[in-house]
Amino acid sequence: LSMMEWIEPPKRERKANYAVDAYFREALRVSEPKVPKAPRPPKQPNIQDFQFFPPRLFELLEKEILYYRKTIGYKVPRNPDLPNAAQVQKEEQKKIDESMPLTPEETEEKERLLTQGFTNWNKRDFNQFIKANEKYGRDDIDNIAREVEGKSPEEVIEYSAVFWERCNELQDIERIMAQIERGEARIQRRISIKKALDAKIARYKAPFHQLRIQYGTNKGKNYTEEEDRFLICMLHKMGFDKENVYEELRQCVRNAPQFRFDWFIKSRTAM
Repeated sequence: LSMMEWIEPPKRERKANYAVDAYFREALRVSEPKVPKAPRPPKQPNIQDFQFFPPRLFELLEKEILYYRKTIGYKVPRNPDLPNAAQVQKEEQKKIDESMPLTPEETEEKERLLTQGFTNWNKRDFNQFIKANEKYGRDDIDNIAREVEGKSPEEVIEYSAVFWERCNELQDIERIMAQIERGEARIQRRISIKKALDAKIARYKAPFHQLRIQYGTNKGKNYTEEEDRFLICMLHKMGFDKENVYEELRQCVRNAPQFRFDWFIKSRTAM
């Protein structure tokens, strides 16, 4: 690396849709923990970014918040943690001072838009959806739908389509995508190991007796070739991608007569 220039890979870009970012930055106050929370209208609905409401709704809610602050005479405090704190304070205060109330048409539009998100999806449903994507990969929608409790397959399919279309609007998308991609990488690794295992076993008529292992220079000191041969063949026979396969493999080792006096392998854990 010292011989060549390092090229920084590009950062993941997030599309800023209307006032979505401003609304959720304000709602979560992620970057300004020390500054006291600014007041919000008392009856404003509590909506989450993963519910994917139409972006226009956030514009209207932001407008409503700004006008409410104007009516109570709110003054934006200066945040000493920001490098250009005075400029930010001035701009935020200007937005409040110039704000106008929602027109009757905008109020009606706001009420209509509030019905157009995934209102019946809560944080628990969303977390189950993300974990299912990590476990099965984003394309296995049938298994994903089974993992999300309390939602029909049709509801999960509809949500999944919108999620992958608009996921860049989520505040925490980098962490979520990293979590899903790690899971998909594990799935791909399992597939490649299974293919290698199938190809290795297919070369022999009686693999439990004939299978040979080419160790190279990294032969471990603990397991013998007889033990390794048994583990590989039995793993293939039971099904490498089967759940709890290593617990069952451990039981097979304990029952195998050839290892009756082999304390080392009999004392191994599933891990």
